[in-house]
Amino acid sequence: MTNFNISCTHFYFIIMTTNTAVLSLLQPSSEKLSGGPVTLACLLTGYSPQGAEVRWEVDGTDVTEGVLNSLEEEKSSHYSSSSTLMLSQENWMNAEVFSCRVNHHDYWQSKSFRKNRCEG
Repeated sequence: MTNFNISCTHFYFIIMTTNTAVLSLLQPSSEKLSGGPVTLACLLTGYSPQGAEVRWEVDGTDVTEGVLNSLEEEKSSHYSSSSTLMLSQENWMNAEVFSCRVNHHDYWQSKSFRKNRCEG
């Protein structure tokens, strides 16, 4: 008589689709540059799953002071969020390049603008 040992192993794979964010970097209007703090905004739309992280750079240096990140909002399985960077008039005048960098599940994107190309 022969004994057969049958062992079954089941593997389940979860496939998660990642949609990258669409980034928009909004610079201050010329009216907002006349005095007081200057605010820049980075808008993220259409990404999934949640978990986007925003970082700001000014002239290539990470900036954390003056940063305000919104909560992620979900609509139809896609997320959106925003981040603002508030700079003093002095920091705005002394800087040249402003960048919003986004890490979404180890995929990095960035939007930048060079001030002297945007002011007219």
